[in-house]
Amino acid sequence: MSYIGRLFRMKDPFDLTGSERLFLNAVRENCGFQYQNCPEYRKILDGEGFHPDMLREYSDIERLPFIPTLFLKKHRMYSMPQRKMLIRATSSGTSGAFSDIGFEAGGLLCGLNMVLTIARRWRLLSPIPCNYVVMGYRRHKSSNAAAAKTAYGYTLFAPALSRTYALKYSDGKFSPDIDGVINAIVRHSRSRFPLRFIGFPSYTYFVMKLMEERGISVKLPKRSLIMLGGGWKQFYKQQADKQEFYALAKRVLGISEDCIIEAYGAVEHPILYCDCKNHHFHVPVYSRVVIRDVHTLKPVPNGTPGLVNLVTPMIKATPILSVMTDDLGIMHDGAECGCGINSPYFEIIGRVGLHDIKTCAAGASELLSAAVSGGEVQK
Repeated sequence: MSYIGRLFRMKDPFDLTGSERLFLNAVRENCGFQYQNCPEYRKILDGEGFHPDMLREYSDIERLPFIPTLFLKKHRMYSMPQRKMLIRATSSGTSGAFSDIGFEAGGLLCGLNMVLTIARRWRLLSPIPCNYVVMGYRRHKSSNAAAAKTAYGYTLFAPALSRTYALKYSDGKFSPDIDGVINAIVRHSRSRFPLRFIGFPSYTYFVMKLMEERGISVKLPKRSLIMLGGGWKQFYKQQADKQEFYALAKRVLGISEDCIIEAYGAVEHPILYCDCKNHHFHVPVYSRVVIRDVHTLKPVPNGTPGLVNLVTPMIKATPILSVMTDDLGIMHDGAECGCGINSPYFEIIGRVGLHDIKTCAAGASELLSAAVSGGEVQK
């Protein structure tokens, strides 16, 4: 079995110390594959003076050249023929451009092992049938949106009696059906089966606010859950404080804070991060998170804000081994949390972009664009 396969079959998903050597070997294995099979990625590494053989020590992972998500939204890079990709997934494209990521069979199997391990740990798997309200897109054959695929996947954790979607596809576009969602919530509140919410926290919050404004409140059945994912994206300026969100859910839906689970991830980094009981995202064995200075891109100490750099060897079809997001985050020692999970955890404190701040990562994306198109990577 490959190092990558062994990593994603680890029984303890938060044994970072015990997985260091295996993670390093898996990253080197993936990097070597990308270097041999993706000319664009090889050109980037060569331009940065980096070779997969330079991954000798665990600390070398921080030296691995990253690909900004902004670059992936404007360029297509693959490390195997498309006929070997079982699925393709795209980012939301809220800025007008979107990433297009291919997944091969081995990567999908690793992802399945990861999801089952995390879902068991968070007790999301259940034989009890549920009704689902998906605060996001309905799957459609004309769309490869990762958010829609992920949301549908979450509805497989427990048998689905029904699925109601906040965004429905009609006449070539998605349109909101907020009244339909509210009617479904009221209807399912009278059921003896749990109701699970899936999807964007922004839509969930806006629906709950509208229900409160209309004087609508319900008491959902036992074992009901709110599972959030996808962030606030274009609504980040309206982002609600977490305690405000939890209090609103209690007032309007009768859902307590311990029944609200938030996930973090991206199509360019398909690792499932679920928040702990203290609502922190602990780093699992499947990935490593490096916080980098906005201007120098050097790693910063725990407790210092910076850009979030995500590393995982999960996928071979697309060179997303190390990606730089436009999220701002802070890393903390695991012991600071107190939930019982010892791996470090990170918090997302905001987003940056070309309209807000000219980050060094944005500049790196432009340099990589020039390199791939035939220019030189400047130092």
